[in-house]
Amino acid sequence: MLQAGHRVFGENRVQEAMAKWPSLKSRYPGVELHLIGPLQSNKAKEAVALFDVIETVDRPKIARALAAEIEKQGRRPRLLVQVNTGEEPQKAGVAPPEADRFIQDCRDEFGLQIDGVMCIPPAGENPAPHFALLTKIAARNDLAIISMGMSADFMIAAQLGATHVRVGSAIFGARKSVYDE
Repeated sequence: MLQAGHRVFGENRVQEAMAKWPSLKSRYPGVELHLIGPLQSNKAKEAVALFDVIETVDRPKIARALAAEIEKQGRRPRLLVQVNTGEEPQKAGVAPPEADRFIQDCRDEFGLQIDGVMCIPPAGENPAPHFALLTKIAARNDLAIISMGMSADFMIAAQLGATHVRVGSAIFGARKSVYDE
């Protein structure tokens, strides 16, 4: 993909990205690397150093850790707030009723520039209402980036305002689990 000219990639795990992307980014100018998986506060240093976009800002502890690292490193990746549009307990993200307040707190309390929002709708549900909700949250907060939609539903996401879609499995196939042989 890199040799063919593709330059925007997403990674789910900071540790895996640290193992492969520093050398690739130095060999292939213009690569934009997005963190699309959950971020732990103890990985904020590495995330700020490596990623160009962090799509999973989802709680004050992460916002605080990112603010400290951005200040320390003088490097500012674009930041997206992850909204848990389905309010699923097993998923990360800010609940929709708290999204506006959290975005404002990120700006005012932590001094972060929030550039957009991201969501992953519940599996098995119609994604359209979730995408419409995220688009409304983005509009209310004057956010330009709306990251929603994956390989199975990116067309619906695009119709409802997505500026970024995540289609890795359509390109690379299903991710192998550590349990796959």
